[in-house]
Parts: sequence; C-alpha cells; structure tokens
Amino acid sequence: MLTFVGLGLWDERSVTVEGRDALRAADRVFAEFYTSRLAGTTVEALETHHGVDVEVRDRAGVERDPEPVLEAAAEGDVAFCTAGDTMISTTHVDLRVRAAERGIDTRVIHGVTAQSAASSLTGLQNYRFGKAVTLPFEYAHGADGTPRSVIDGIEANRERGLHTLVYLDIKVAGSSPAGPAAGEPDEYMTADHAAAALARDWDPEAVGVAVARAGSPDPVVAADTLAALGERDFGDPLHMLVVPGELHHLEAEALAELAGCPRAVLPAVD
Repeated sequence: MLTFVGLGLWDERSVTVEGRDALRAADRVFAEFYTSRLAGTTVEALETHHGVDVEVRDRAGVERDPEPVLEAAAEGDVAFCTAGDTMISTTHVDLRVRAAERGIDTRVIHGVTAQSAASSLTGLQNYRFGKAVTLPFEYAHGADGTPRSVIDGIEANRERGLHTLVYLDIKVAGSSPAGPAAGEPDEYMTADHAAAALARDWDPEAVGVAVARAGSPDPVVAADTLAALGERDFGDPLHMLVVPGELHHLEAEALAELAGCPRAVLPAVD
C-alpha cells in the first residue's frame, strides 16, 4: 500500500487525525518539500511528534528515481507526505499512477490546501476563483520582468469576473543552478515582492490581497493596491497573493473588515 498524506499548512500538528494515524502505522515514511513545505516546523520535529523516521526525497528522487518508494510500497505499507494537500502537484499524480501500474494499492488522505486557506482567510468566495498562476523569481524564468503568461492568466480570470490565486516561487537550496547553492538558506518569494512586480509590469492600482503564514496561529491578511502592498513587509514565509476579480458586496466588506483594505480603492461590487 502507498498512502499519500497531505500534512496541511503549518507544522507537525496540521495533519488530519486520519493522516496522523497513517503516518504512525506505516512501515516507512517518505516526504518531499520542494513543491512546498511546512514553514512552522522541521523534519526533526515532525519525526519526534509522530514517532517516525522521515526519508526526505529531493525532486530528482521523486520524479527521476521513484524506485525506492515504489519498491518499499510493493513490500509493505508506505506513507508519502507533502505539505498542503498531497495531490496538488502533477509529480504526486505521476507517482500514484506508477504505483497503480505495478499493482500497488494506493489511497489519498487529504490535507488543507493553500487555495482553500486563501478563500477562508480573505473572505473571497471559493467558487469565484479562476485558474491559479505561479510567479517565478525574475532570475528563474530567463526573461525580464513578470512572465506574460502570469499577466495573461490574471487578465483572463478578471475578464470572467474571477479571482486569481498567485502562488509564489520557492527555491530549495541546491535544487537548481539558478537558485541558492546547497548549504545556503532556501529562498521564498514574498507577497510584497510579488505585488511590486505586478505593480511594475501590470497595474499598480489593481487591488491585491497578501496572505502570509496561512494555517499558523498568526496569519496576516492585508488588502490594498498592488503598489501599496509592494512597500510593506509581511514577515516570515510562506506567502501568497490574491488578485480579486469582480466583488460581491459581502466579499468587498470582508476585504475591508478582515483585510484592512481602504474602501476608496475597492472596485465596484456586483
């Protein structure tokens, strides 16, 4: 059996009870933290809290060399863990398909996602979100400024009146020649960096919503123009950015009351 376990958003306690039980019952536990990570804990704390040994796989160890995971699952019960929900990344879908092709039983134990947290914390209704986009670091995509695909994605959603969740780049040390070298700190794009980039390359007066440390005891949610958000400091990672589309009157009220958005910059409501 290969059980995919979503660990939730923040620390070793964010996993569901079902996920916790699966971790503790597994013969071996694997994890990857290159697609996202639990910013409020460490691998060591995760191991201690759940009484397990966690074998962390890097990108190559999941995408190019999944055999150790699959072989272990063919012989016993294996838990494969990720931050957030376990099936958000195509990497994990591919691993599950490979297991199924080899006759290995699989199951999925879901965790809270960044997308559901963004909706919950901002007050923006979840069914009014369109396609999400990912904003890479400028040095990582080989072109100047914000990729046109990111701006096109935001504009396409807004033409339909939909909100856009902007995932922000993470560079794990040693994972890419363009990112931090092995032994250096991992690099996380901040919401102010993202807002400033969109203000510079798209629309400084558009409203954005910064979400920092979702799932933690002290999340920060702040709404204002992209230009204004680009000048603020939202503290430690992880961060997200939301660009609203058309607003229902309750959504506008939520941005004002829950995210401190100046009412003068809010767009007209439907």
